[in-house]
Amino acid sequence: MKAMGCIQKLASIHASPVDYFLPVGPEKIPLNPMIGQLITLTYLNKIECMGCHKFTKKSFQQGYCFPCSQKLARSDFCIIKPERCHYHLGTCREPEWGLMHCMIPHIVYLANSSGLKVGITRHHQVPTRWIDQGAIQALPIFEVPSRRVSGLVEVVLAKFISDKTHWQKMLKNHTTILNLHEEFEKIKPSILEALKPVYDQFGEGSIKSVSSSMETKITYPVLTYPEKVTSLSFDKQEHISGKLLGIKGQYLILDSGVLNIRKFTGYHLALS
Repeated sequence: MKAMGCIQKLASIHASPVDYFLPVGPEKIPLNPMIGQLITLTYLNKIECMGCHKFTKKSFQQGYCFPCSQKLARSDFCIIKPERCHYHLGTCREPEWGLMHCMIPHIVYLANSSGLKVGITRHHQVPTRWIDQGAIQALPIFEVPSRRVSGLVEVVLAKFISDKTHWQKMLKNHTTILNLHEEFEKIKPSILEALKPVYDQFGEGSIKSVSSSMETKITYPVLTYPEKVTSLSFDKQEHISGKLLGIKGQYLILDSGVLNIRKFTGYHLALS
């Protein structure tokens, strides 16, 4: 037995390739040395809420009991749709949390995970956010003062570029290398024109161009990518076992299927 306890999403260090760790209780278990080996993850029939830390029969919003999913700002609808952030209306569920996590600079970026996409992240989450999405390339294009503004900018950009990652395609590694600077320049005039209402609402200085920044390239510790993606779940089976072929995004790639670790945040597991 290597470890047992409550798990959280995979932690990572941006190296070449990415260095991954599985948080299990107070430990962070290095995963890269296990690649090529047989591993077993066993669900211990306990789910811990990441908000109140009480046990719950079902997880909501990737790691919360139902009451916490209804009262915590981090599980509010505006986390999924940041353009609907309502902090400025005085109705944030947790104003102090919102001040620390939403009313801070955010980056709007282009990434290449399953193809070209647009996304947003808090400025200090670069490049972790890109690694979590399984991006192989990423380029910051704008910096904005808050989560709400980043969401409004993303909505505009999504009219020109997808804002979705096709996770099966990402895991099969069917992704062509792009020149992100060139891709942005192709649509930049149209985007700047479409962003005028956001500029008018928040001021000219609210959207700062950072497209002269360096592109980040990311490689992952993968021996073999799957030809067919089979999703594994602890809601369907207690034991998940297989040869660890690699790790990409928040997925363990096993010869028996793929496992989204983030989906099972709060589950108590044993790793052997």
